[in-house]
Amino acid sequence: MIKLAIFDLDGTLLNTIGDLAASCDAVMQLNGLPQHTTDEYRQMVGRGILRLVEAAIPESMRSPEYVEKVRRDFVAYYLDHIDLHTYPYEGVRDLVKALVERGVKIAVASNKFQAGTERLIRSFFPDVEFVAVLGQRVGVPLKPDPQIDLEIMAVAGVEPSETIHIGDSGVDMQTAHAAGVRAVGVTWGFRSREELAENQADVIADTPQEILGLLEC
Repeated sequence: MIKLAIFDLDGTLLNTIGDLAASCDAVMQLNGLPQHTTDEYRQMVGRGILRLVEAAIPESMRSPEYVEKVRRDFVAYYLDHIDLHTYPYEGVRDLVKALVERGVKIAVASNKFQAGTERLIRSFFPDVEFVAVLGQRVGVPLKPDPQIDLEIMAVAGVEPSETIHIGDSGVDMQTAHAAGVRAVGVTWGFRSREELAENQADVIADTPQEILGLLEC
């Protein structure tokens, strides 16, 4: 029986690409840098804000100091515009509610910086009790390192065999396998079914409702 469901945030619980793209474009413009399409940003996100900014900056300008400067600009702008175009995917609220009603603990494991992760969860899931809401934190490695999943399982008091990790990217599938938990890929997010399959998703779900069927598996 599944006792803990660990959710990725961007591309899994929430469609955040509109605000991520708009904020990154605004910061690119602020710094006189080229902007990108939303589809291009879909391929840049998922490994933290530093990697997003680094990918958006022309390769010839990617010095550590300059990337960090643009990252700070992004964080400041994004926090002021974090939920203008963001929304939960259809059926996700019902999924979360159904899991809680069935006694499954739920948590968030994101590569988004901690303050942004917490703010979005408070905004869109104010009445939901998460056992942990964890994002990118100083001194803690990002996914696909399994530390974030291991930390959540320790807080929840749940074994890997009782846990699923739900996400839309190869990074999430890698994280799940590294943590020894079942990897559930979702196709409604930013990445492709092919990416999920290539990264050995144990299950690929096309709708949130399909995930409820895993509870008996």
